[in-house]
Amino acid sequence: MGGEREIPKCFLTLVASGNWQRSKYIGVSLVGKTLVVIGFGKVGSEVSRRAKGLGMHVIAHDPYAPVDRAHAVGVELVSFEEAISSADFISLHMPLTLATLKMFNDETFSKMKRGVRIVNVARGAVIDEEALVRALDSGIVAQAALDVFTEEPPPQDSKLVQHENVNVTPHLGASTTEAQEGVAIEVAEAVVGALKGELAATAVNAPVVPAEVLSELAPYIALAEKLGRLAVQLVAGGSGVTSVKVTYASTRRPDDVATRLLRAMVTKGLMEPISSVFINLVNADFIAKQRGMKIAEELIMLDGSPENPLEFIQVQIANVESKFGTAMSEYGEIKVEGRVKDGKSHLTKVGSFGVDVSLEGSLILCRQIDQPGIIGKVGSILGDENVNVSFMTVGRIAPRKQAVMTIGVDEEPSKDALKRIGEIPAVEEFVFLKL
Repeated sequence: MGGEREIPKCFLTLVASGNWQRSKYIGVSLVGKTLVVIGFGKVGSEVSRRAKGLGMHVIAHDPYAPVDRAHAVGVELVSFEEAISSADFISLHMPLTLATLKMFNDETFSKMKRGVRIVNVARGAVIDEEALVRALDSGIVAQAALDVFTEEPPPQDSKLVQHENVNVTPHLGASTTEAQEGVAIEVAEAVVGALKGELAATAVNAPVVPAEVLSELAPYIALAEKLGRLAVQLVAGGSGVTSVKVTYASTRRPDDVATRLLRAMVTKGLMEPISSVFINLVNADFIAKQRGMKIAEELIMLDGSPENPLEFIQVQIANVESKFGTAMSEYGEIKVEGRVKDGKSHLTKVGSFGVDVSLEGSLILCRQIDQPGIIGKVGSILGDENVNVSFMTVGRIAPRKQAVMTIGVDEEPSKDALKRIGEIPAVEEFVFLKL
């Protein structure tokens, strides 16, 4: 079982039995070594502080961490490729998401310095365990310390657990007297707060909303979450999300627009792809504040019949770079806008470009020169990959100028297919987004 197997070379056991083999156990000094922290959240930043106290040079990778918070700790945020190629030690603290699943694989290990050491106290599946065994056998990875595994407990005959250069523990990172007492205190404080009518950060219940209001808001709740999820995926690595603005447009009076639930759903969409914490309608704001994210709201009053609670929702992220430059507004912010049509969420604006696509499945956004044949070329590439296209629309400034093509796909295209789309001469940029 993970962490429970006998370790015959345990220093304590050897000394207690009368052995004194100092020359056999030569360690590695941490002073002057480069530690890479992957995931610069609460735990990652604290690990960085302590490592600097040991004389280590610390760099970090987290596409969504605020740069100023990293600088306050004395840590530089770098790209993933730069991080893994520079590391003497790697400490993992990121959540398990579609983006981080098996992030450490054969390709990743091949880019590391020979003799790197890895500590995983995040989630087991962020490492391809078979690839790690190969990296250990080849000497690329000198040692690995693992507290988490893809399957827990791992099989007793696991090559990884039995490897002589691997130290394992049975997922006990928080198994301290102090941590258990902290959890008990947190639960007690949450109960007291709830009895006082306060919102508990760890509560699983949603804000109280009358049933009739909730029923009317249901499609807008879905839209809000999807816009948040879409917007954060457009943020380029290295530029932390600190400033978000949510704009609601409505023909109703301000008192008749229940934005509290919508704000929570936008925040949930923003946070879930980048957080290891379970995000719910109650703790979304709390978790966002922990990460240094400020969310402002604005309600625009429109003329017209108040038949629908909202006309559109707009999400803007300021002070960041974008993976898809077209998503930047004229004021330098990532901007996406959506509406509810026939009860379903639709993306209606990306940056300054008007589009009209259903927010279902996954999307490919392409900016290209508006000319004949582009739709056919992209469709042909996806067809060759057996990727089913659910819809395809084009929004443009004017004929033969720039256009934005939005493609809905049922499956994620391969890296090669996406590369081929990017190599089409008329395509200026593109991005793949999961909803």
